[in-house]
Amino acid sequence: MDTTTKPHVDRPRLPEGYGLPDTTEGLLSWSQVAERLTASLHYWISSVRPDGTPHAVPRWGVWLDDRFYYDGAPTTRHTRNVEQNPAVTLTLESGAEAVIVEGSSVATRADADGLGTRLAAAFTKYADSGYQPDEDSWSGDQGGGLRVITPRRVLAWSDFPKDCTRFTFPG
Repeated sequence: MDTTTKPHVDRPRLPEGYGLPDTTEGLLSWSQVAERLTASLHYWISSVRPDGTPHAVPRWGVWLDDRFYYDGAPTTRHTRNVEQNPAVTLTLESGAEAVIVEGSSVATRADADGLGTRLAAAFTKYADSGYQPDEDSWSGDQGGGLRVITPRRVLAWSDFPKDCTRFTFPG
């Protein structure tokens, strides 16, 4: 994703009665939401099983360059799901300080442009938990199980409904 391209910002469409303001006053900025995504330690990823039923799993990962990077074995239920249907929802733990990322998850590698070094630096937030991959963890043929979620749409709020904001990404 071109990190110089910012998402379109507006109000989401919700049924009447939710009290969404009619103006854009009070909308969150993308930088406020990206800061929450970067700072979080715990994320939830929801995917769809081949039989159409939902599957949710807690994950560690990092928000970098307006994308979410995480890793895991290709044998996990989640990875098998997204290999069949890459549509996912990524959420943070809080319902009051909500961030809901809708996008797609694909396998990737960290071979180019120093991505492995930047990912390893970002993953230092888990060092106290004993998880500290190095810059070579996600290179090579298989990419070490590295996956990336590219957002299509993000909903966020911290004072619902006053600041309820939708971000729509190009492409």
